[in-house]
Amino acid sequence: MPLQFAADVSTAETDYGTVLLDQRSGRYWELNPTGTLVVKALLRGAEEKDAVEALVAEFEIEREQAARDVAALVETLRDSGLVAV
Repeated sequence: MPLQFAADVSTAETDYGTVLLDQRSGRYWELNPTGTLVVKALLRGAEEKDAVEALVAEFEIEREQAARDVAALVETLRDSGLVAV
């Protein structure tokens, strides 16, 4: 399912990944390069399975681990209210 940040979430890319600011709570979240790759793919409309394949292609990671990591990141983003459901 494609991802979209909530209207009150700001993003900024850094040398180390991406920083997210939840303007409602004032909390910052930091995505490492792996998380940034996943989020960028999902924001472009890719499905989670496509983000898994992107991780496998870019990093030395097993497909099963990549699938768990993508699912965990998406769940965390949803649970924190950072993405529109």
